[in-house]
Amino acid sequence: MPIVAQSSTETDWVSRFADDVIAESERRAPGKPVVVASGLSPSGPIHLGNLREVMTPHLVADEIRRRGHEVRHLISWDDYDRYRKVPEEVPGVDGSWAEHIGKPLTSVPAPGGSEYPNWAEHFKAAMVESLAELGVEYEPISQTEQYTSGAYREQILHAMTHRAEIDGILDQYRTKAKAQAKKQQKPLDEAELEAEEGSGAASEDDGSGGSAGYFPYKPYCGNCEKDLTTVTEYIDATTELTYSCTACGFSETVRLSEFNRGKLVWKVDWPMRWAYEGVIFEPSGVDHSSPGSSFVVGGQIVREVFGGVQPIGPMYAFVGISGMAKMSSSRGGVPTPADALKIMEAPLLRWLYARRKPNQSFKIAFDQEIQRLYDEWDKLESKVADGSALPADAAAHSRAVRTAAGELSRTPRPLPYRTLASVVDITAGHDEQTLRILGELDPANPLASLGEVQPRLGRAENWITTQVPADARTVVRSEPDTELLGSLDDEGRESLRLLLEGLDSHWSLDGLTTLVYGVPKVMAGLEPDAKPTPELKVAQRSFFALLYRLLVSRETGPRLPTLLLAVGAERVRKLLGA
Repeated sequence: MPIVAQSSTETDWVSRFADDVIAESERRAPGKPVVVASGLSPSGPIHLGNLREVMTPHLVADEIRRRGHEVRHLISWDDYDRYRKVPEEVPGVDGSWAEHIGKPLTSVPAPGGSEYPNWAEHFKAAMVESLAELGVEYEPISQTEQYTSGAYREQILHAMTHRAEIDGILDQYRTKAKAQAKKQQKPLDEAELEAEEGSGAASEDDGSGGSAGYFPYKPYCGNCEKDLTTVTEYIDATTELTYSCTACGFSETVRLSEFNRGKLVWKVDWPMRWAYEGVIFEPSGVDHSSPGSSFVVGGQIVREVFGGVQPIGPMYAFVGISGMAKMSSSRGGVPTPADALKIMEAPLLRWLYARRKPNQSFKIAFDQEIQRLYDEWDKLESKVADGSALPADAAAHSRAVRTAAGELSRTPRPLPYRTLASVVDITAGHDEQTLRILGELDPANPLASLGEVQPRLGRAENWITTQVPADARTVVRSEPDTELLGSLDDEGRESLRLLLEGLDSHWSLDGLTTLVYGVPKVMAGLEPDAKPTPELKVAQRSFFALLYRLLVSRETGPRLPTLLLAVGAERVRKLLGA
């Protein structure tokens, strides 16, 4: 159901959604807390695409809290879902885990070497830690606990009683799914799987496979624990349910009014929860806009079967990683929030989700682009500080650096990320050398300790050591390149002389920036502060390339002023042939 924007005191998308959610909550459940929801499946690494499922309602919930309303942000851990397949590239996992396919995620062993009791808890742990660092306030709900405790017993019995109505609703959309598959020239199972990807329901049937009729409930086998079961009989009056398992041949008859080892099929489970929890706002992926998707079908089921109302909420676009396609949590090797938080501070990661409308896709940089992102962030910080930021930008910044509960941890003295990365690249993380170089960036206000630039410095160091290839790292020469120095013409030697002559009087980041850009200007007969021309830019690039070759044996490298400071005046003189 699309959200229609209403008037707001803010101009950003979060405030507009908050307006609608508050109004809808007052209409549906006056006087009660506003309920927003997210769902996460710990079937494998929970990646940065999944994080949008949490950050969208979190940002809206936080805005509502700022306005003084009580909010419950529910995160349902779909840990009672079936184990679908063995993820690729997950350490400590091999082909032997295939024997657990069909079991609940909480009944599957954790990867080898894990400290956690099962598969679901292992993959939940990193996300729980990341959400805490990101300042996300929520109420966790384990679907394993809900189902095995009997919390949903009344809803399950209700669904079984109304199984014919559910089957009729699903049948309308099965026809649409077949038509869509035919149009796309895809097998039906492929089209349905594509539509369900990211919903926690891929490859889960809708309960229509048995010859005894339609049943919206799947028992987990009492012998092998797998959901490869078929309900063969159900008696409404007694709630006696008989099932057989195709995996091991086991069968039994149980009373569903007392039985807690099974779950509703996904397309019934999700709308049941909307009604059970009174969810007002929940986003969903753009894949749910397709015919027969869980969100579309669920809207009809919650209304006609459970007497509830579908949540309002946007369809959110996918999140990419430096050009990678849509991520799938069933695979290993995809970046997670924990991975991102190793190379960027929490406010920056929050900002990436806050500044884009949910229907806008964006990418999270693990490559050189992260330096540009930090430059953009620092520029925004300056604009917010002097009051020149646009209202929507200021709002996104505010949502990034604080929540209703307070400020997030930030770097006291945020030096440019690219500068910090260059310094730790050159010093290989040597603290004493790093402090010396950073202390010389601004002699009038020297850095007293590395603590002033943490945690940003640590994030930059992690980026250099984990994301920059070894052959792209900066290695300063130990001895002068005598062959190159000996081949220089008079102009080349004179440009080095001018640089060396000005080192002492320009020994700061700003001073060296003026010096290295000014030498080619002086060589051209211009003043050091002359505006660059196309010809002058060519001369500057040639001069810079010469310095890089003499200092690091490459045509490019870290920004020259930073590199010169890192190398040190004495060593610069030696390598430039003073």
